[in-house]
Amino acid sequence: MMVRSVLRVCALAGAFVVSAAALLALSGCGTALPANVDPDQVDAVDPPAVGACRVLTPRDVEQHPSNATRTVPCSKPHTAETYAVGELPADLDDAAYDSREVARTLYELCTDGFARHLGADESVAMRTILSWAKFQPSEKAWKKGARWYRCDLVGGTEDVAKDRYLDLPTHTRNLLRGTRPPDRWMACARGASIATSTKVPCTRKHDWRAATTIKVGDPGEAYPGDRAIEVKTREYCHSSISAWLNYALDFQFGYTWFHEAEWEAGIRRSVCWARTDT
Repeated sequence: MMVRSVLRVCALAGAFVVSAAALLALSGCGTALPANVDPDQVDAVDPPAVGACRVLTPRDVEQHPSNATRTVPCSKPHTAETYAVGELPADLDDAAYDSREVARTLYELCTDGFARHLGADESVAMRTILSWAKFQPSEKAWKKGARWYRCDLVGGTEDVAKDRYLDLPTHTRNLLRGTRPPDRWMACARGASIATSTKVPCTRKHDWRAATTIKVGDPGEAYPGDRAIEVKTREYCHSSISAWLNYALDFQFGYTWFHEAEWEAGIRRSVCWARTDT
């Protein structure tokens, strides 16, 4: 979700991955676009297509707010699928390219579309290993009046996908619909505690499962503070996991709670983890 500065160098080592925008700026150094970049997408004013698939990496998502990776057939191996495309609200026509208002609107649009595309409720959407990436036009296209946004489903969260996202199936619409979504796409963890654990899909060996979520606030409510959220999360998760384990008396549980920045972005739930290998 962060906008990071782009490395601009003439001598490109294999250890560096440079965005398409940066490479264009290096034309004086004689550098060509990478093979996986579509030159027609680099500074495109017209919006991209919904349903397009790409092979994106976590680095592609972190590096730059725009993306021009070539599309591939969704029947071929791919790690990303565009599930939402649209125009930003008119009140952002004069907004700065890297403004907080633009970033917040993109976050809200992609978050809403993510759950809808997967057929997931809010709880499942917070417990899946699937995630999303938001993109906007290049700065050059923005100056020409482009105000589209693109939301891509990607195969893994930051915890799960360190260097490479998981391959997605050919079709992802309603992938998480139902009372028990496929374990392949749900979050579990390995480790002695949630704080030090490694997140994995629930089809892999694990010690914890993200079993439930609990509501810790209402829309429009002021942030009550870190301590208040943590205490409420611990108490509510104890009851929630006990119920999930058929009201077991002897059990272990963990929890993930979010801070003020996430609260301001609209998150009003915490995630409850059950100690279990199933």
